[in-house]
Amino acid sequence: MATLSFLPLCLVWLVLLGAASAQLSSTYYDSSCPKALSTIESGVKSAIRKETRMGASLLRLHFHDCFVNGCDGSVLLDDTANFTGEKTAAPNLNSLRGFNVIDTIKASVEKVCPGVVSCADILAVVARDSVVRLGGQSWTVLLGRRDSTTASLSAANADIPAPTLDLSGLISSFSNKGLTEDEMVALSGAHTIGLARCVTFRSRIYNETNIKSSYAASLKKICPTSGGGNNTAPLDITSPFIFDNAYFKDLIKLEGLLHSDQQLYNNGSADSQVLKYSSSPSTFSTDFGNAMIKMGNLSPLTGSEGQIRTNCRKVNP
Repeated sequence: MATLSFLPLCLVWLVLLGAASAQLSSTYYDSSCPKALSTIESGVKSAIRKETRMGASLLRLHFHDCFVNGCDGSVLLDDTANFTGEKTAAPNLNSLRGFNVIDTIKASVEKVCPGVVSCADILAVVARDSVVRLGGQSWTVLLGRRDSTTASLSAANADIPAPTLDLSGLISSFSNKGLTEDEMVALSGAHTIGLARCVTFRSRIYNETNIKSSYAASLKKICPTSGGGNNTAPLDITSPFIFDNAYFKDLIKLEGLLHSDQQLYNNGSADSQVLKYSSSPSTFSTDFGNAMIKMGNLSPLTGSEGQIRTNCRKVNP
């Protein structure tokens, strides 16, 4: 790393991401586990068939994994006597879901080829398959990540972007991971699917002015000033279970659910990107896929680093 110390931070990230990309490959399991991708896809289809919302939950798992010390499956680890995992971090507690689905998919993959496919790779593939299942455009997932043997509660609390962030905070949070403002806006488009809890948008609907009054009034019926913190509302009021560009159209109408959502269209530097995506679903889809590939390359464990967990919830004995 010493050889990189004199390079600008952006160049350091390009070098590191380039190294990661070189080690990951879309054909990684073609010989060692040729049925891996079809087995994972089958599991995703089954889960979303049972509960459409699960697609958004599975996509979010990959985000929350990658933003904490890289895409290493650490988010899946349960607490042990030796460390506290990431599941009880503020952004995850009573919020992150889909762990049982990952368990089921992992068990199916283990039956096909034991000890070969990492939990970190399963999260990356599941994210892509969920988007496709809900009508989004596919992208090529690079594979070959290995699983961490530890997790970090403090890093999860510090690194996962909060729904209260202003635009400058969002830009900084993503920049810390080597992601540009444009990529941040594209990735925020993941909020075109899924639900959020009242506790995450209560302050916005009662205290902020850059929100459509009728929209705020409808949300107040779901989210009272006190109590009901776990009541949910769709992040995209137009088509919450279809992966499209409606989220950006919502923002232009001042119908962003979270404070951080509306910050993307609030007379700031991201406005033009929101306008572009609102009028060009194909541009959004392409940019989203490319940004997901880049995010999926964040600090993967490769080679002899980490391990291939047999059970995604715990380190191998």
